[in-house]
Amino acid sequence: MTPRLPADPTIGSRIRARRLLRGWSIRYASSRAGISHTTWSRIERGLLAADNRFMLAGLAAALDCSPAELAGVPVPITDRAVVAAHAAVHAVRQSLVELDLSEHEPKHEREPEHGREPEHGPQPGPDRPVAELARGAALLDDLRQSCDYAGAARLLPGLLRDLHTAVTGPERRPALRLLCDVTFIASSVLRNLGHPADAWLGAERCRDAAAAAGDPVLLAYAAYARASAAAACGSFDRGLALAARAADDIASHTARSGGLAVLGSLQLLCAFASRGQGRLDDSRTWSAEAAALADRTGETTTMGLYFGPANVGFWRIGIEVDGGDPGAAVEIARGTDPAILPAGFRQVFYYADTARALARLRGHDREAIRYLLIAERVAPQHVHTSPLARETTRALLDRSRRAAGGTELRALCERLQIA
Repeated sequence: MTPRLPADPTIGSRIRARRLLRGWSIRYASSRAGISHTTWSRIERGLLAADNRFMLAGLAAALDCSPAELAGVPVPITDRAVVAAHAAVHAVRQSLVELDLSEHEPKHEREPEHGREPEHGPQPGPDRPVAELARGAALLDDLRQSCDYAGAARLLPGLLRDLHTAVTGPERRPALRLLCDVTFIASSVLRNLGHPADAWLGAERCRDAAAAAGDPVLLAYAAYARASAAAACGSFDRGLALAARAADDIASHTARSGGLAVLGSLQLLCAFASRGQGRLDDSRTWSAEAAALADRTGETTTMGLYFGPANVGFWRIGIEVDGGDPGAAVEIARGTDPAILPAGFRQVFYYADTARALARLRGHDREAIRYLLIAERVAPQHVHTSPLARETTRALLDRSRRAAGGTELRALCERLQIA
């Protein structure tokens, strides 16, 4: 009999349903994942929160699926902005599919082939000056930095199509640089909305634009996008290979604008992917290199990466909590000031990841709830879309439905539609 998911499926219930579809016992499935059968059973029953990115990737690999398939994409109907963001994903995906830089003419200038009808779907509009498109790209980046995924997703399709037109015109080079930025942001937005495969497509388009521009910094920037998407798909090997190769390539171009910020960001991504592979020493080496570089650069805003000491701290918190050392994550968080980085899309990771760490330490539930609420206040669309935040919240509710959380936790559960 085909297993049925409950009306409000948890990650654990999705894991159980997929295991049963394969006809596997818990012991067999857990042996494939390299964890104990009791741990697997506790995750399926919701007794252990599946809010660890590395463990979730391992469970997905054992079940021959992607982490996104297990995590799901929660869309609380009470958050109209999140609903709007997900509704816009198809249009963003379609625009990325149609964005082919091997075509030398804008679509609206090409004559249909003999005997064939013109292409259907979204078509580029009239040519827009690159200066106007740059203002649109700046607005898009502001929306991303504030985690307004709905606003960004609505803006992306038209901007992508117009830039596709612009790169065939007289302002090709600045248009390509803008296209690189916009496809990078598209990849980031899609990844944070829980669509890592679509994020990979956006990152590939970013790579195409960077290659056409012939800029080594942009190529490394695009590699960062590709490696991030690969890691989000659970492919830590691929993510590490892409990021490490790009870090080597950009090392001789750090005198260029943005070179150091991209190098440091790639080093952080290497640290994350190495930890996902279980290579603790390598991860610490990459983190140390990034920290040393951040001491040289100080806090930066270059290319919207916000590389610097504070961001290194944010990354280390996430790496430690996913790597199974919540105590170390909390210690790093205590020594990191999130207010140094004004961008909500960075601050939300500080608060959400610290909340996950605190939730795993005995006696810190109230503090974990406080951090989750701050994360929600900083970037509500991000938290309402995050399966990790949802799992942490559910675990806190299950542990102490009345005493620890009080009205604040119950209200957060209602907003996340957790029963």
